Amino acid sequence: MIVTPHLLAQEPAAAALPKGTLRPWWEGLPFVAAMILLAFVPLIYPPFPPLVDLPGHAGRFKVALDIGNSPHLAQWYGFRWRPIGNLGVDLAVYPLAHLVGVELATKLVVMSIPPLTVAGMLWVAREVHNRLPPTVAFALPLAFGHPFLYGFVNFSLSMALALLAFGLWLRLGRLNHIRLRAWLFIPISFVVFFAHTFGWGTLGLLCFSAEAVRQHDRGVSWYRAAFNATFHSLLLALPALLVIGWRAEATGGLTASWFLWESKWEYLQRMLRDRWEWWDLICAAIIACIPLVALALPKLTMSRNLGFSALVLTAAFVILPRTIFGSAYADMRLVPYLAAVLILAIRFKRESDVRLGKILALAGLAFLLVRTATVTASLAIGAREQHEILAALDHIEPGSRVEAFAWWPCKVWPLERAAHLPSMAIVRREAFSNDQWPLTGAALLTVHNRGAGFFGRDPSQIVRNPGCRREGLSIERSLKLMPKDQFDYLWLINMPLLPPEWTAGWQPVFANRHSILFRRRPT
Repeated sequence: MIVTPHLLAQEPAAAALPKGTLRPWWEGLPFVAAMILLAFVPLIYPPFPPLVDLPGHAGRFKVALDIGNSPHLAQWYGFRWRPIGNLGVDLAVYPLAHLVGVELATKLVVMSIPPLTVAGMLWVAREVHNRLPPTVAFALPLAFGHPFLYGFVNFSLSMALALLAFGLWLRLGRLNHIRLRAWLFIPISFVVFFAHTFGWGTLGLLCFSAEAVRQHDRGVSWYRAAFNATFHSLLLALPALLVIGWRAEATGGLTASWFLWESKWEYLQRMLRDRWEWWDLICAAIIACIPLVALALPKLTMSRNLGFSALVLTAAFVILPRTIFGSAYADMRLVPYLAAVLILAIRFKRESDVRLGKILALAGLAFLLVRTATVTASLAIGAREQHEILAALDHIEPGSRVEAFAWWPCKVWPLERAAHLPSMAIVRREAFSNDQWPLTGAALLTVHNRGAGFFGRDPSQIVRNPGCRREGLSIERSLKLMPKDQFDYLWLINMPLLPPEWTAGWQPVFANRHSILFRRRPT
């Protein structure tokens, strides 16, 4: 007899409510629709979503859209579509941008990601529990977690698609439509893969863990269940052939920084990192405590299905390095989704306690509404600051070469949303900007401004105080080393007051509290 952990011990699944039974308000379709629509709210006001990396993505979208018609862009950039696992938002924006332009197309696609994520969370919870648990609203703010607000939009879209696909996997498994599931998930695996490889990998882990529990519930041992689950999940592995071909082209792309425990602990605290440290930490602590409260209350427990999925994702978080193929924060990106799975796993042990359910549902809804309000306010503040910074673009001639430096303090909690704003010069002025990141083997865009050297690409735009341990030169050193003859404009963003001699040779043409623009003096 095999002894299984308490978390994975077999227990009766919650029965679906009989037809005609009045559902609690948190289980009805109006609640589901309201939760999905609420996820649109934070990005309605900003004309362009103020996410850290998103302007850099928008610059790439602009090059993809207009490089064939723009001699300015063609002289500095190259663009080639390739079947790589990092295309999600690119593929969605490109056709839409032909109709409404790059900025609006980017906003429409990106603002759809949180609602898709919320829909995926709700579907997974519904399939696992046969109803929505009253604690489900505590998980929904994680759709606006640190990775999304940082602007990892291809990744975030792939995770939204992975959650939706996982909901379908659970449903087809529950209905025992295994053959249909196999046929459907071959193309689905490719869709998620092309959005981003991370979502594809996460989908594989989720499907494996759920299938292992389903197999075990049919009476086989855990060892046999794991073997069977591996067999059923192999159909999701076909995109791995593309990974082999894709990485065979790459001659670089660092994979490094394994088992950095201090960083992993910080990522757990920063799962909701946005603007106000104390508030973000309180919200992260509340989310972390909800599964513990559920285990402490005798009437609540954790679904063995999602409980096992959470264990698998935890193992992945521990094993993943910080950097994979040159892409940073690989392990950090998983944290909000791991926390969401833990919360979605909560359920009543047997019969629902309506009174306790109402208390938990109201508490979860209140938390969600307050968190959504603060994220909405933060993004509105970011949009106004972004608007002030980008006012400098009106003074840049189309087709110019722009060297931008954005000031980053050594250690600060609020997300530095100006780090890739220089790429908006590509979008609006068809100019050269020094903040694109053409990762070896993983990018569609290439930079051809060889004369700029290091100062022609990311992270040259990031400048810090001398002695900072994080990436970025000091502003004094950057101004001394940059090849001035390779640029027409110098753009300083959120910069402290500098000695005038540091900008000798440059003539100021625009300034406000966030943005100073210089033009190179003729020699």
